[in-house]
Amino acid sequence: MHAPIRLQSEIGPLKSVIIKRPCTEIENLMPDYADTLLFDEIPYLPKMQTEHDAFAGVLTARGIEVLYLERLMAEALKTDSLKAQFLSKLLNESNHMHGYILEKMKEFLLRFDAGEMVARIMGGVRKDEPGLKIPPRRSLLAEVAHHYPFYVSPMPNLYFTRDLSACIGNGVVISKMNKKARQKESLFMQFIFENHDRFAGLDIPVWLNRDYPHSIEGGDVLVLSGEAIAIGISERTSAAAIEQLAKNLFAAKSGISKVLAVDIPKARACMHLDTVFTMLDRNKFTIHMDILDRHGEIDSYIIEESPCDAGIKIKPLKKIKEALMEILGTDEIEFIPCAGGDVIAGPREQWSDGSNTLAVAPGVVVTYERNYVTNKIFREHGLEVLEIPCSEVSRGRGGPRCMSLPLVRADV
Repeated sequence: MHAPIRLQSEIGPLKSVIIKRPCTEIENLMPDYADTLLFDEIPYLPKMQTEHDAFAGVLTARGIEVLYLERLMAEALKTDSLKAQFLSKLLNESNHMHGYILEKMKEFLLRFDAGEMVARIMGGVRKDEPGLKIPPRRSLLAEVAHHYPFYVSPMPNLYFTRDLSACIGNGVVISKMNKKARQKESLFMQFIFENHDRFAGLDIPVWLNRDYPHSIEGGDVLVLSGEAIAIGISERTSAAAIEQLAKNLFAAKSGISKVLAVDIPKARACMHLDTVFTMLDRNKFTIHMDILDRHGEIDSYIIEESPCDAGIKIKPLKKIKEALMEILGTDEIEFIPCAGGDVIAGPREQWSDGSNTLAVAPGVVVTYERNYVTNKIFREHGLEVLEIPCSEVSRGRGGPRCMSLPLVRADV
């Protein structure tokens, strides 16, 4: 078997990836709470599953090993002790869960085998769940929150597995999620990496863990090469976390010697770096032009190791193309604007993740079929484009890259 984690680029032939098939957590979305759970609208689950299955089919057709988050998690909870440990941690991180309700929830969920328990937690545990009865007048919290139908909220964003973690070299970042609705999600990745037979006992480095106090999410992390990564300073990833990750990578002699931090707009449409900027080929990138100012500039910073007290040195830059040339050691970088930079098509297709491409090999990218302007331009630039249906999966505001967590890529 190949190494469980090896990621030296964004474009090397993809060998192994984690995805999550949408399930009950989508059915448990409701209009009153959709915004709280970070959804603008409610997808139609049967169609969404068909589209997601088509995505998985495109990957397996290229010989890529597709692993499902829900199955890995169930396999990781291989003992009653691990089931109880995971459940206690997850319920304790549910801020509204305490006292009598907490004990009843543990009692209820531990009745099920690991697979069923994981499915129920991911999908959300309703207050009217058959077999779960909290007697009235036994919890003040239950009395004052009677209008909310869940004891454990559904996790509809889980199909965006990219956000939960980031593989860099032979190690991982386990995300400290920014939004309250998603904070428990990266706990699945922690338990998988610590306990699943595929990873446990292999001393996989954790470059930054989910207990770090400042947020960082995998959608902001791009592995440009074995020596350089780019990270978005975004709505969901903090400058503090980027600085600490850089220090940890340098101190561990990870092979990463340069970190490019890109200060993108803090907006819903640009929630992560990979929603506005991804790598397509050795020297080709797609970019949403609206992140640049009228001079074509964006605040960027190259972080390198330094023997000084701070441990790092920071070089501010305005031209992201020049920054990429410097850290990749090339004099040729090509930017392909989302929808060609058109004033109308550009923002429209970026909203439906035209820039959120998943490279499965150099110059071969998976995209949403609805972004036909961008896809046509990609082909005109010599790229092979593998389109997938997306009328429902796109409603969660994430694209093919968001829906995938690469574990292993061949070197390029």
